[in-house]
Amino acid sequence: MTIQKIKPRLADVGGIPVARALPNRQRRTIGSWCFLDHAGPARFASGNPGMQVGQHPHINLQTFTWMLEGEVLHKDSLGNKQVIRSKQVNLMTAGHGIVHTEQTPPGVDVLHAVQLWIALPVSEMAIAPAFEHYPHLPEWIEGQTRMTLLTGEFAGRRAPTRQFTPLVCVDIEALGPDHLELALNPEFEYGLFLITGAAARIEDELFELDELAFLGAGKTSVRIETTSQSRLLLLGGTPIDVPDFQIWWNFVGSRKDIIQAQKDWNAQDARFGKVDSELQRLTPPDLPWA
Repeated sequence: MTIQKIKPRLADVGGIPVARALPNRQRRTIGSWCFLDHAGPARFASGNPGMQVGQHPHINLQTFTWMLEGEVLHKDSLGNKQVIRSKQVNLMTAGHGIVHTEQTPPGVDVLHAVQLWIALPVSEMAIAPAFEHYPHLPEWIEGQTRMTLLTGEFAGRRAPTRQFTPLVCVDIEALGPDHLELALNPEFEYGLFLITGAAARIEDELFELDELAFLGAGKTSVRIETTSQSRLLLLGGTPIDVPDFQIWWNFVGSRKDIIQAQKDWNAQDARFGKVDSELQRLTPPDLPWA
């Protein structure tokens, strides 16, 4: 099995350093998963407010936040206010447009999370925005490993998380050293991302913290060897169907979609609504296209 090793780049989100594995020069998407940020684990000294991400818009995607440690307060232009805690998922569907903020609540001194974006298919880009919180997800033990199904179907289980394209995401947390063989859907592209631990072996190749293994499509299984500290995220899905697919700032879609969305955001168009938040309204960088 040929595996593509993707190394992340470092970024800053609301004052928190993150490892960004997608999009990447080597690969932009895995199925409809088009963004992967690993934030933390970060600890905040007294007086440090933690993560404070100001008001910013999205279109044509879902934001998918998987909380590992700490808490984050989500607010959006639909009036939702939701604290996400460890082992919970926040899922925000942007549709034709939404604006939100994300911040560490007062008194919380740690943050460890993975945030992903899911590109909506062309047929669903014009839908109304929505938000859902999932505090309970399928969880089970296999050997020395705890498995949590965050979205999709896996190992005879189904997650409640709303989907618009065929996807899967599984948190794989080692409770001790283990050897796993995971069954895969050959119609899906797959990736494995190492969240914690010094290293894990995928097939015959060693992967280190924050490295992403792209497995491609057509595979029916994958072998993983973990240590007692290993934690990985399995991502999969059918290839994206959006022509001229682009990612720019907080927008995804065609260049035409993104150019119009940026114009609307800068003009404070009612398309995105308003958030009840004291955090500043973010200004996008200039578009890269003439």
